[in-house]
Amino acid sequence: MTSTGAREAANVTGTGVGVDIARVDVTEAGVTEAEEATHATASTTVSVARAFQELGLQRGEFDLAVHLGLVATEHATGGAAPRVRRQEIDRLRALPGFPESLRVRVRTAGTAEGAALLGVSPARFTGLARIGCITPVAFYLNRYRAVVWLYRVEELRAFAAGEPDLVGGKGPAGMRALLDAGTDRRARNWRSRRVERLLSRTEDPWARAALHASGLDAVQLAEVVDDPYERAHLTRTRPDLVYGRPGSLAGKEAMAKLMLADDPDEILWRRVNLTLELDRAREARPAPRPGYASVPGHTRASAPPTVAAPNRTSGRALRRPGTRRQDPGRGLLARIGLRRPTGRDHSSNCIVRPVPPSLPPC
Repeated sequence: MTSTGAREAANVTGTGVGVDIARVDVTEAGVTEAEEATHATASTTVSVARAFQELGLQRGEFDLAVHLGLVATEHATGGAAPRVRRQEIDRLRALPGFPESLRVRVRTAGTAEGAALLGVSPARFTGLARIGCITPVAFYLNRYRAVVWLYRVEELRAFAAGEPDLVGGKGPAGMRALLDAGTDRRARNWRSRRVERLLSRTEDPWARAALHASGLDAVQLAEVVDDPYERAHLTRTRPDLVYGRPGSLAGKEAMAKLMLADDPDEILWRRVNLTLELDRAREARPAPRPGYASVPGHTRASAPPTVAAPNRTSGRALRRPGTRRQDPGRGLLARIGLRRPTGRDHSSNCIVRPVPPSLPPC
């Protein structure tokens, strides 16, 4: 890597992309295969710092564009810096109206600017956001470390065109009742949108389970996942919840706090989804444990064989560590930690149909 490339990489911290090297073989010319692959990747990709400059975006706008799926990046394991393909930059630069057509899609507004766009007072705008009619897409911390929500200008204009009565008319009684009760769904809708966006990017069952687990605190997670090795694996597997630079310590703490579900129905929804996704993850491959190598793509077919010798005292076969016995009599409520099986458990006869957190009708 040249000195210029090293400085660019030093200014960017993210999920990372690069070459996943499992084995390095030295060629006769003295150049490793890893270096050849790295040079090949660098010739077709550019750094993030170079990418947002060529696209005419600020760093925050570029991070939001990546999160919304407007700009595709190359990701890899190992903590390497993310990169953007040259073809992706050429595609975006060829769009009609570039660069303004791209910049307008990632433009955000705070409460004051958003209220001006809708032609309402800031108090009315905040009320619409609190009951979930408009959903924030990002936030930042002001100098008092208070959360300041940001909204996509494109979505605000679409809301104003689609709901003129809510924007210009008198607020319905239901809206006033929710506000009087202290309802505030901004954080809930923000994290639901963020988690759903991240879920759409991965098919790995452990990563998907880790995203659902990110909405639960340590106590709730332990009630659903009683295996400490699985909990540790969920923590390691969880994708980055925010793209780009890690930010300040206060920003990290605010992000961690905002990611936790706080409504009872939202907590139930996360616990149910975590339980179902965890079942699929265990079927795909067990969580790594001491004594068993964690190999990417590891499946049950390549796992150490199960010891099938019967136990003479109980008459049941021994199980390999890491596998879980499926109890057909243990119901869903008990599995998500809301009911502990005592004696005969009838919870398996209960049909639980949780309602996903959604926006109220506006």
